[in-house]
Amino acid sequence: MFAAMGAEPRLRIMQLLLTAHPQGLIVGDIQDELGIPASTLSHHLDKLKNEELVRVRREGTFLWYTANTESLQEIISFLYAECCTRNKAIEPRDLVTIGKPYQGGEKGRTDERRKQPRD
Repeated sequence: MFAAMGAEPRLRIMQLLLTAHPQGLIVGDIQDELGIPASTLSHHLDKLKNEELVRVRREGTFLWYTANTESLQEIISFLYAECCTRNKAIEPRDLVTIGKPYQGGEKGRTDERRKQPRD
């Protein structure tokens, strides 16, 4: 899964499909949005589909691609369990802070994590 998402175009495809979740997008819309040639896009979508990162459904003559959020949740759970809790690289309370929408620019930014003492 990580290798499939490691290529920049595939990561961009995943980001785009997540913005269109849950309906998804047809191939032409993905191509128009990202400017990827059809043959290259087909290759990237096949790679993502083979790794079960995207799902495809046929409606008439259209192929609709959607992000497989269950697989993405598995990746997040793995990273959290293996990289964060075991090694304590990130404190669990910091994940909540990281997940909150950013509110404002760099100047004058209040970062609550800086105020909390580390063990």
